[in-house]
Amino acid sequence: MLSRIYIKNFALIDTLEVSLKNGLQVITGETGAGKSIILGALRLILGERADVKSISKAEEKSIVETEFALNNQFKKFFIENDLDYELQTIIRREILPSGKSRAFINDVPVTLDVLKELSSQLIDIHSQFETSNLFTSEYQFKIIDGLSGNKKAIEDYQQEFSEFQNLKVLLKKLQTQLSEVNKESDYKEFLLNELEELKLDDVDYEDVQNQLSIQENAGMISENIGQILSRFHQEEIGILSFFNEARSKLSKIAEVSTGFAELNERFETSFVELKDMISELEHEAEKVEINPENLIILTELNNKINALFLKHNVSDIGELIEVRNQLSGDQKGASELEAQIAETQDNISKKEKELQELAGKLSKNRKKNIPVFIKKAENLLKKLGLEKARVDIELQDIQEFNAFGKENIQLLFQANSGFPLKPIQTAISGGERSRVMLAVKKIIAESDELPTLILDEIDTGVSGKVAEEIGILMREMSEDMQLIVISHLAQVAAKGNDNYKVVKQDVSGRTQSTIIPLSEEEKLHEIAQLLSGSKITEAALAQAKELIG
Repeated sequence: MLSRIYIKNFALIDTLEVSLKNGLQVITGETGAGKSIILGALRLILGERADVKSISKAEEKSIVETEFALNNQFKKFFIENDLDYELQTIIRREILPSGKSRAFINDVPVTLDVLKELSSQLIDIHSQFETSNLFTSEYQFKIIDGLSGNKKAIEDYQQEFSEFQNLKVLLKKLQTQLSEVNKESDYKEFLLNELEELKLDDVDYEDVQNQLSIQENAGMISENIGQILSRFHQEEIGILSFFNEARSKLSKIAEVSTGFAELNERFETSFVELKDMISELEHEAEKVEINPENLIILTELNNKINALFLKHNVSDIGELIEVRNQLSGDQKGASELEAQIAETQDNISKKEKELQELAGKLSKNRKKNIPVFIKKAENLLKKLGLEKARVDIELQDIQEFNAFGKENIQLLFQANSGFPLKPIQTAISGGERSRVMLAVKKIIAESDELPTLILDEIDTGVSGKVAEEIGILMREMSEDMQLIVISHLAQVAAKGNDNYKVVKQDVSGRTQSTIIPLSEEEKLHEIAQLLSGSKITEAALAQAKELIG
């Protein structure tokens, strides 16, 4: 339950601190006293947007702090979010002069999403202007699911439904990827085949160019080598003959003069090297042959390689091999995508079966408890002055799963006898909304585990016997939860376990709002004032005592 509220520097509130108790807590006060300001501050605890305009003193930060008495059912949330669990847990929002806001749970900074997740389980604020919630499918499912004991079942279903939705998103993504791959598949396969045909791993591009150059110049090479060898081998005037003669004469000189010995050795070495060079030249000459067919083959290979260099914007065989491997991987990627799609479709089918079973259980429980809802709601509406009112819940099977099962819901209503039931949003009048919502809140309170409910002037527009019944109804609701009610009705105030009054006063020339707990005597006078106006009469006091009982 909400045990303490502390507000500082927020709108007309300089500093406000109040402790609350369990049961029916009634807050009264004149119009404009600041009740809505307190609610606005509390909405910050629910994670609503902070507005720097709410800061009263622009140079100081604004603080809204609440303390909740918890039980161990919330311990799991604190563990999952790495927070310190305290039976007395403090939730705080701060609005800085810069306009930025910060959120804390037990003095640990948290995101607004974490704040909302916790506070939504602790407190619900409902005002007379928020009855449109009643028209939404989400709220209508909440009504019947709460009454049907579907809390765990709907949690399980929505977990599975979330996974189902994620699988469908994944499937669409994979199918899009495969479509893109398939669009380019034929062209990529052509490129891959073109590269694989060349057997790039066995190609030595430099050797290909060298062989091609030899073939293209084979005639010139043969002619020049022939002339070289001819000059070496000519009898008497050939280079070898001359070199051999010179070698013989130098050898004789070296025998008689040691000064020529080194030159003789060098000459001998050069002669051996020359003979070896001539031998290799003769060997290379034998390999050079004019082969038109080989020239064609080498030319075609070289042209193909150069064309691929240009096509793939690369400059060597190694880079072409990388391109080939990438294309090969892309082709395999299509097969892998197809396998992933098949697996995802299989998982979707399995998930659909699980959802079908869970949705069936939800629907069965709902249909079983619709008559219970009708009976409870119509009895409550009679007490609230809508004696002829009738309600019903219509469930309609649908083809696709939604967040609540495999059906749509429609809350039907009719305030007058002799007329057909219609969707509540088209059948309800402004004067009936608050009473219908109160009846619904009463039904939800019986099954919901929400610790604290705040009702903001939801009783507006009623009086007399209906007002009395509203007070009794709220007192009954407070037996299952902490119910904080902002009201102008004496009949409601009289039923409060504890009463508080919001007042506005001038302090040092500034208008400020605050809230004060009322003693039994002050409660009596407040109720009398609600009955008679600013001047409290003896009759009003007597009537107030009677209402309190």
